[in-house]
Amino acid sequence: MFGVPLLYTMEVWWIGSHSRPRDTAVVLALLMVPVFALNRTAGFRETRDHRVVDAVADTIEAVAIGLVVTAIVLIVLREITFDDPLAASLGKVVYESVPFCLGIGVARHFLHGGRVADDDEESEQDGAAGAGRRGKADDDDQARGTLADLGVSTVGAVFISLSIAPTDEVPLIASALSPAWLLPIVAASLVASYAIVFVAGFSRQDQRHGQGGAFQHPITETVVCYLLALLTALMLLWSFQRGLEPWPDVLTRVVVLGFPAALGGAAGRLAI
Repeated sequence: MFGVPLLYTMEVWWIGSHSRPRDTAVVLALLMVPVFALNRTAGFRETRDHRVVDAVADTIEAVAIGLVVTAIVLIVLREITFDDPLAASLGKVVYESVPFCLGIGVARHFLHGGRVADDDEESEQDGAAGAGRRGKADDDDQARGTLADLGVSTVGAVFISLSIAPTDEVPLIASALSPAWLLPIVAASLVASYAIVFVAGFSRQDQRHGQGGAFQHPITETVVCYLLALLTALMLLWSFQRGLEPWPDVLTRVVVLGFPAALGGAAGRLAI
């Protein structure tokens, strides 16, 4: 979520692909500094790194995770292909990975916060809230829960993809994709949004599992909200007049913009 907008920035693609190996190495070394500082304070472990050697090891691991995730997304978006020069591909990955690595550094703040809240409240609320939820799970409650989920998913999708929709990057990426290549983007969108809401352990994850509503099964909710993200992407492309014909091009652009929209929708559902 931290790095998605930067992934759709052609200036960063250009800088990374034309960066000299020495400059790329300097950027990578400088990136280690803030990630190291974050690991000493927040980090992505359940326990804080009190020893310098542990913080250094976690910094290397965090940057490696950021590089791998960035490379995967760039490959899915076809901004890196196996025919590209290795130096250009590495440059793109390093420059694009900066927000990913910083996001990993602060991940524990969100993960730990959600787990602590769940642990503290579980013993007090399991009986009353659980029974109340079962006792009050009538049609009106389910309708309100469903509408709330759809509403915040739309808001989150708009929030993340609004700054991407009017740019030239979306049609540029779409022009390089074959119809068959849309399937990996759809799969990545579904897997990432499912993981954010139901797997990663962010705040309110347990509430998401237990919430009532018409689409509250994790798989059903993920698919329905992804379709809503695609509809949101279509509306944004139409609003910014990014070309709505012919329909194969429209479909490709909607799927490309649907990836950040799906992540935004997943983040929005965690907010309620």
